[in-house]
Amino acid sequence: MGRQHNRNVHATLERMLKMHRVAVLILAVGLSACNAAHGPVLDRGSKPPNVKGTISGVVRLAGGGVAEGRKVTAVNVATGERIDATTGTSGGYTVQVPPGKYRLEVELHAGERVTEQPAETTLTASDLDGRRDFVIASR
Repeated sequence: MGRQHNRNVHATLERMLKMHRVAVLILAVGLSACNAAHGPVLDRGSKPPNVKGTISGVVRLAGGGVAEGRKVTAVNVATGERIDATTGTSGGYTVQVPPGKYRLEVELHAGERVTEQPAETTLTASDLDGRRDFVIASR
């Protein structure tokens, strides 16, 4: 029974391997035909339409500390669309935005004013605009 059992297992494994090879071949031929009929899956010459730019910076307090947990808003100058980010423990923020021109705003607490604010910025797809820092002081 031991040898017969081993032969049966071996034969079953060989049939499974052949079926696997046939399935891989069918898949490869299908994908090849699909690409031939419809072109490449990814056109390497252009960027996907949803690629965003990134704006980042730090919100500091005039006394030398950082402003953790502050909302920073990127406002699209043309459309008015608002995209928010929140500063981390180091006062840093990062916000991803579609291509466009943006004005940046920061959340203030009672008795505060912005003493330094970044100028408007224009981003295209995949741009990184760093060092868009704010300084907040008490009135």
